[in-house]
Amino acid sequence: MSAFTPASEVLLRHSDDFEQSRILFAGDMQDDLPARLTCADSRAHTQQFHHWQVLSRQMEERVRFSLVADQSDIGDCDTLIYYWPKNKPEAQFQLMNLLSLLPVGCDIFVVGENRSGVRSAEQMLEGFATLTKIDSARRCGLYHGRLDNKPSFDAEKHWGEYQLDNLTIKTLPGVFSRDGLDVGSQLLLSTLTPHTKGKVLDVGCGAGVLSAVLASHSPKVRLTLCDVSAPAVEASRATLAANGFEGEVFASNVFSEVTGRFDMIISNPPFHDGVETSLEAAQNLIRGAVRHLGSGGELRIVANAFLPYPKLLDEIFGFHEVLAQTGRFKVYRTVMTRQAKK
Repeated sequence: MSAFTPASEVLLRHSDDFEQSRILFAGDMQDDLPARLTCADSRAHTQQFHHWQVLSRQMEERVRFSLVADQSDIGDCDTLIYYWPKNKPEAQFQLMNLLSLLPVGCDIFVVGENRSGVRSAEQMLEGFATLTKIDSARRCGLYHGRLDNKPSFDAEKHWGEYQLDNLTIKTLPGVFSRDGLDVGSQLLLSTLTPHTKGKVLDVGCGAGVLSAVLASHSPKVRLTLCDVSAPAVEASRATLAANGFEGEVFASNVFSEVTGRFDMIISNPPFHDGVETSLEAAQNLIRGAVRHLGSGGELRIVANAFLPYPKLLDEIFGFHEVLAQTGRFKVYRTVMTRQAKK
């Protein structure tokens, strides 16, 4: 993360204004500007484990990864710099959490790409702060205001759920397919057969849908779930608990925190990082799977049909097969053999 995002480049145009500020960075931080911007003091809070990994190398204890920020994350900060995410409910959750902790009168800067809907910040903070657009460059907008009134915040009120057959799926803002089962996951689920046994790793678990459905018809399966997103980790834990299933759930940047080998790895991997298309997570998933599959173990993923994963699957594992497909999605399967590139 040496190159700055367009949003950070817009912030740097105002770097002189921040030299005396005690800044809390939050939101969709996709580079290490929070560790490098010259200011009186800097802290950061993130819901994204891979962002925490990068920032913690330089900021150490001054950055924290969790679902909800608390007063210790705020310290004596007098300025909030918030990177707008592409998901509006996610922004609402994070901003109300942060503004309920920050002192009245603190400076608020909101920055983000125009196509991500950053303009919504003005209306979202109405009644708490009056935001004014102070810069526009690199297809981004930068807004500034001061906190006039602190909102109340109750994380419990942001939980949602939906029913899938006889299962209860628990969700939070920012979790993939928050309002219902997405068609890609549905296609992948259609290929999972009952009475599956062994150790299964669900990478990028989201709300825990894949694991919950698998456990419902394969009670002997042993589940491990991971995701980079704190809301996803908490939602998956809640989904398993709501349905009486057991499984280990933790934050991990693909395989960064995963140990051991599995009989099956399943995933509906993301192909966006923020608003940008990014194949990195899925490519790391395919390349890294060979270190976490036992002999004869299986990797099964669903992906948009246009993404170039078949070539990589063949390169790493020697072959792949398509188990199911629609006009938009394909479910790929491959198996760990002696020929796989470890």
